[in-house]
Amino acid sequence: MGTHTVYLYQKEIMEQCRMLFGSLALLEAYIYVILAHELGHAEDAELVELSNRLDGPLTALEQAEIRLRIEENAWRYAESLLSDMDPVFLRTIIDESLLSYRQAIEPHIA
Repeated sequence: MGTHTVYLYQKEIMEQCRMLFGSLALLEAYIYVILAHELGHAEDAELVELSNRLDGPLTALEQAEIRLRIEENAWRYAESLLSDMDPVFLRTIIDESLLSYRQAIEPHIA
């Protein structure tokens, strides 16, 4: 974070795109979405505070909720940058990205 550098791992991004959409035909658009998400983290005014809270004593549910909030904040910013993008394409990526964070909360909600 100190260097304000974003690393994108080409093979992983290509594999994610292939898994979500069945081919690499949408790879360029997929990369734009990933970059917008990373910018969302960079622009998140809450990120430092939320990250610091993760260092404290928390329940598993509290940790999961903070992690989900960090990701949702980044995606909200990304959506604002990508308002012209196909909403179904964008929603597919966002939902897949947030799935594991949401699943981490589910066992704690009764």
